[in-house]
Amino acid sequence: QVQVVESGGGLVQAGGSLRLSCTASGLTFDANAMGWFRQAPGNEREAVSCINWNGGSTYYADSVKGRFTISRDNAKNTLYLQMNSLKPEDTAMYYCAPVQGLGTSYCIAFDAWGQGTLVTVSS
Repeated sequence: QVQVVESGGGLVQAGGSLRLSCTASGLTFDANAMGWFRQAPGNEREAVSCINWNGGSTYYADSVKGRFTISRDNAKNTLYLQMNSLKPEDTAMYYCAPVQGLGTSYCIAFDAWGQGTLVTVSS
């Protein structure tokens, strides 16, 4: 059974930074693409950023390009999301999940969600 645990969220002012972490178990981490997704109140969950098994291929939503950086440490079964220049519209619950499809313009998650970590950006 796949389990993911997200951490690192919090309250930050616009322009600030946060680093999210996600540890995963119950899967062969270094054989799986992984991704970050977010859901704001009243909105559907959307893909934010995804990375293939060795970091050689990534996807970023247009809204976060140039501000967010995804990375992974396969030795630690951990996925990261460095978020800089945060905006109020980045406020959402952030989730990580293994990815079943990754391309230059799309990222599709497996249905294996954790509790998420809340990011709140104040203006």
